[in-house]
Amino acid sequence: MNIAYLARRGYLGWQLRGVNRYLQQAAQGREIQRNRLEQKLQANRDSQFGRDYGLDKMRTVEDFRRGMPVTTYEDYRPFVDQVKQGRTDAMFGPGTEVLMFSMTSGTTSESKYVPITNHFFREYRRSWNVWGLATFRDHPDLLNKYTLTLGSDWQQFRTEAGIACGSISGLVAETRPRISNSLFLLPAVLNKVKGTANKLYLVLRIAIASDRVGMIATANPLTLINLARLADANKERLIREVGDGSLDDSIELEPQLRESLRPYWSKPNPRRARQLEEIVSRTDNLYPADFWPSMSVVSVWMGGSVSYYLPQVREYFGKNVPLRDHGLSASEGHMTSPMKDETQSGLLDYASHYFEFIPVDEHGSSKPTILEADELEVGQDYYILMTTLSGFYRYDIHDVVRCDGFVGKVPQLTFLNKGAHFSSMTGEKLSEIQVTQAVANAFRASEVSIEHFSLVPVPGDPAYYMLLVEQELEESKSRRLIDSIEKHLSQVNCEYEDRRSSHRLGPVVLRSVPAGTWAEHRRQHGAREGADAYAYKHPFLAVKPELAQHFRDLASREQT
Repeated sequence: MNIAYLARRGYLGWQLRGVNRYLQQAAQGREIQRNRLEQKLQANRDSQFGRDYGLDKMRTVEDFRRGMPVTTYEDYRPFVDQVKQGRTDAMFGPGTEVLMFSMTSGTTSESKYVPITNHFFREYRRSWNVWGLATFRDHPDLLNKYTLTLGSDWQQFRTEAGIACGSISGLVAETRPRISNSLFLLPAVLNKVKGTANKLYLVLRIAIASDRVGMIATANPLTLINLARLADANKERLIREVGDGSLDDSIELEPQLRESLRPYWSKPNPRRARQLEEIVSRTDNLYPADFWPSMSVVSVWMGGSVSYYLPQVREYFGKNVPLRDHGLSASEGHMTSPMKDETQSGLLDYASHYFEFIPVDEHGSSKPTILEADELEVGQDYYILMTTLSGFYRYDIHDVVRCDGFVGKVPQLTFLNKGAHFSSMTGEKLSEIQVTQAVANAFRASEVSIEHFSLVPVPGDPAYYMLLVEQELEESKSRRLIDSIEKHLSQVNCEYEDRRSSHRLGPVVLRSVPAGTWAEHRRQHGAREGADAYAYKHPFLAVKPELAQHFRDLASREQT
């Protein structure tokens, strides 16, 4: 055993004492949650937002419930715009530094800028550490292997006040504790590589030179599937480059970045090249299950619609390699931590953010029941609300979770899906508002007059969206319309654009359904017991599973 391994093992043992305390203190989950709320109210009560909403008058949960409405990002946009210009006191109290803005898709055509403050980032990292330490606790052999994490640049551009904007994953990578840095095979600077295809090939080129990869961690299973297929499609090229320590000039890199990364690929490794050649000779393929035989665990989202892709992940990375769900996480905060393999259910991050829950059936009503974490019922579904040190209060992130049980007074939750007006097969978080805006713009640009349509998610490899209309269009007009829809969806949703450019989503497909389909759907809705015929809303984005399947079946029958 070398000194570095012994140091890491000692560090893990010391850190796991904190995880054990975290689990034990779940018995005081209610009190800890309320204490976190009081801290967050006090921290920003002197901000402009705090004065406008009366945070200084809120001392208890009851005060908070009376004074603070349920919010969405649009409630914060005017304040965030001021913070982007350098006026941090618009949302935050003294002593708060905005480290960056994490970018994600909003419900409208404008992206969301989520403030990542020094205080928020400390809590965010702590909650991720609980997940990571529990994973290493269950797989201690990872201390003597490499971990592969895939992330993005946190400094993609800057606001007018010079504040960085990008992905919080990049900031996490650049601020890892020094003692754990040697566990990570990929350098943090790799996150700055532009272009999904370029970055994924570089990840593969650097990592395939080692046979000691023990864990690979990324949110989307499609990223892993693409990585595996990329390896097989480029097997001869990869073997040659590993053998002679080269990188093809076709990989686009800024000169300075190329020089920074050169040490990670430039050492010839003929022994490893021969190992890879033997794998191809034996299997006719080059997949991670074979070239990373020491894989201990694959960390990836397992819940919601992405579960469709898990069999392929297992096929490419090893059928006996366990999967470890990331838990429910977003730019706005880390919400749950699964504490064992092969489960989507995670312990609510009770020690960082303050959480509330709305029963699914009451979401959107004028006076919904709002529950604290310890008040949930096992087996019931809820929308989750967050109050965080990013300056968001009772923030509706539109995620639906199910309560699976409790550890002490803290619930274990499984993510089910985005809310009724969102679709997110690959993390694109497409909203119905974005769909109606983009498709309407495409109709106008293509000079097409269509009264009703439905965009239907179609899981697959890759997943894609099907646009259903009641009329046939000539082929040339159909092509122009689809091109325009793709353009406008990418303009209103940056994450849709990212998934399309990385081929995790396929292009929109146009299909016709029988004349009268929409009228019949409205009739059936109105015929349901207790239904209000005047409250009917056309499903421009058909996300309910039964409805989506019904529409897909109609399109299939019409096509045949």
